[in-house]
Amino acid sequence: QVQLVESGGGLVQPGGSLRLSCVASGSIFRTKTMGWYRQAPGKQRDLVATITSMATSITTYADSVKGRFTISRDNAKNTVYLQMNSLKPEDTAVYYCSARDPWSVTVGYWGQGTQVTVSS
Repeated sequence: QVQLVESGGGLVQPGGSLRLSCVASGSIFRTKTMGWYRQAPGKQRDLVATITSMATSITTYADSVKGRFTISRDNAKNTVYLQMNSLKPEDTAVYYCSARDPWSVTVGYWGQGTQVTVSS
């Protein structure tokens, strides 16, 4: 069974930065496509960014975060990161780490979520 544990959320002022981390258990990490999603109150869960396996490390981003957020992974540490810069109030949400097989569109594993609040 795979477990994903996020950390790094918190309260930050507009224009500030945060780095989220997600540690994955198990030996499957390096083959999985990892991702970050977010869900604001009363809204659906939306994709923020994905990164393919270490062999290719192809990244994709939602238009709303391009140029501000960076996803990366460290296979030696079984960890995926989301560096968030120039944060805006509309980035406020619970952020979830995800893992899926590269041939699937369905997320197989979710983390418990970490709250990010951007407010002055």
